[in-house]
This record gives sequence, C-alpha cells and structure tokens, in this order.
Amino acid sequence: MVALLGICGSMRKASLNRALLAAVAESLPAHARMSLVDSIDLPIFNSDLADPPAVVQLKAAIAEADGVVFGVPEYNYSIPGGLKNALDWVSRPPQHSPLVRKPVGMVGAATGMSGTIRAQSHLRQMLLYSDSPCLSQPEVLIPRAHERFSPEGRLLDASTRTLLERFAVAMVAFAERCRT
Repeated sequence: MVALLGICGSMRKASLNRALLAAVAESLPAHARMSLVDSIDLPIFNSDLADPPAVVQLKAAIAEADGVVFGVPEYNYSIPGGLKNALDWVSRPPQHSPLVRKPVGMVGAATGMSGTIRAQSHLRQMLLYSDSPCLSQPEVLIPRAHERFSPEGRLLDASTRTLLERFAVAMVAFAERCRT
C-alpha cells in the first residue's frame, strides 16, 4: 500500500485546490490511498519556540507518508503565506525534517488562465532546501477551475479527470521508486 498525504495550501473551506486534492484521492490506483491534512492554520514560524502540537502532528503525518501531494493555489504570483509558514515549520531543524528526500507532487487550480504555474515553480524552488524530489510530469495546472467543479466541489470535467488519473498513477509510481 502506498500512503500519500495531501496538503492544501488554501485555508478556504470551499477551496478549489481542496476539491482538486479530493479528486486526486478518488483517482488513485487500488493499492494507494491519500489522507488530507485538515488545516495548515499554524502560528507564525518562530525558531525560538518549540513545535506547537499542530506542527508536531503535521510533521508526523508527513513522516508516515510515502509521498506528499500539495494542492497549490496562486496568490500574488506565488504560494499563499500559510503554506510558506507551514513549510518553514516542517523544514526545521533541517537534518530532522520529514520532508528530507520525501517525494512530492503538485496540483493547482485557479480561476484565471495561468493555472498556478508560478506558485508551483516557487514551491519547487523552496523544496530544494529539503532535497525533496518533485514529480515533473504530468503537470497539473488547472485554469478556469471554477468552470470544472460544481459549487459543492465535485469535479465535472472529463479531460481534467483523465489528467488527474495520469497524475495519480505517476505519483504513486514515483513514491514507490523513491522508497527503494
């Protein structure tokens, strides 16, 4: 069994990226599962403080997973501050970070036309710090996502579903390769 962890970079309850992660979870092969982190609403990172309980839980969930899939929104051409803050917490101390050499995949949905390409590029750059290998293909950059999901967050678009199925198979295979 391949265990993946989905982390949504948006804290909105009706996040398109949360819906996208749920659609990825539904697309996984039978020998894989993905649990979703409920929230990354963490205190602002401060290296003078011990890890708060929510950070300890997040680090443990990442450590237990065979791979991590980030649902990456794009705010002001980059990742949201909450996701950056979560990365700051879980990447410290560097030698004990659960992200070290942890396989990572990214998916992103946006209402505009760029489909989160800049945010995903920034996240890849940040993950160099923890030496996290990133799945490069297929890229999941969903533009005009509000037209592809129902108001309840159900994926409606067949071509997006096909892309997510390809991504899910590739991510599971990537996590398996990185395990050995």
